Amino acid sequence: MFIKLPPKLNVANIPTRLEKLERLSKELYPISIYIKHDDETGTEWSGNKIRKLEFAVKEAIEKGCNYLITCGGNQSNHCRATIALATRLGLKCTLVLRGSKESIIDGNLFLDKILGAEITFITPEEYAQHRDEIMNKISQQKVAQGYKTYIIPEGASNGIGSFGYYNAMLEILEQEKSINIKFDAIALAVGSVGTYSGLLLAKQCNNLDVKLFGYLVGGSISYFKEALSKTFQEISKYQGQEIIPNANEIRFIDKYIGKGYGENTEEEIQFIKSIAQLEGIILDNVYTGKAFYGLVSDIKNGKFKDYRNILFIHTGGIFELFAQKDRFI
Repeated sequence: MFIKLPPKLNVANIPTRLEKLERLSKELYPISIYIKHDDETGTEWSGNKIRKLEFAVKEAIEKGCNYLITCGGNQSNHCRATIALATRLGLKCTLVLRGSKESIIDGNLFLDKILGAEITFITPEEYAQHRDEIMNKISQQKVAQGYKTYIIPEGASNGIGSFGYYNAMLEILEQEKSINIKFDAIALAVGSVGTYSGLLLAKQCNNLDVKLFGYLVGGSISYFKEALSKTFQEISKYQGQEIIPNANEIRFIDKYIGKGYGENTEEEIQFIKSIAQLEGIILDNVYTGKAFYGLVSDIKNGKFKDYRNILFIHTGGIFELFAQKDRFI
């Protein structure tokens, strides 16, 4: 199926590099583990979110918008990337953050403030039930002040954002050719579904023989399947044809959510430290730490015994760790 990609910005440092984790691969032999370093897409906007924002913010600019509004937790990688990009482009930005004004100013929140974000803190209950309503109210206020606003959903996880990881999959295909490797599986953390949806779109439309494993860091499989379906509906509008996610290709794993979103077991913390000291790879505790812990655990438990080359997408998150440093020292 032919996919017509909308226009995008070109600000991310891509293609991001692939790296084989030699020492870990020896431990997991005969399976070889590779990492795609989407943690290296930039500095201020490092991580996976910038691939999505390249499409979303381009759309905002083409619509004549000069004010971005988005939401996330008070250590949101997406929010930090959004304010970084907005500032670089001369746009204004409000972040609606789940948290408190009394939150410790560290990590991503520290960078949000340095970059000049306007921040509205709301309670977890307000965030869960009313964040869209709150963003719409802020939008109305800014319009009254003379701005033209563009609202980006949590994680830029919508139809337009998904094209970022459609592109990333094509990038992976080229890198496979360059290193003469065929990946049997691609694994990643799933926190809002936008990264997974783009990869799945590329897999379906290009008939790719690779399995996609999404390790949930919170929520439920049923929730994310519904979110995936909604995202594909939005993608369909951009394509002018209906595209439905193939239910047989969706592989969400909820076994390693642990204590829940943003919460960690001691085993997860020790795993993150062990990978740092084994491979010099820094995982975050919200997304990549949980997902990679799940992947390695599943490999050790024989889940991937018929696989040989597995790619893990490192979606970033290093700044968030600074707000959690007491857990690691």
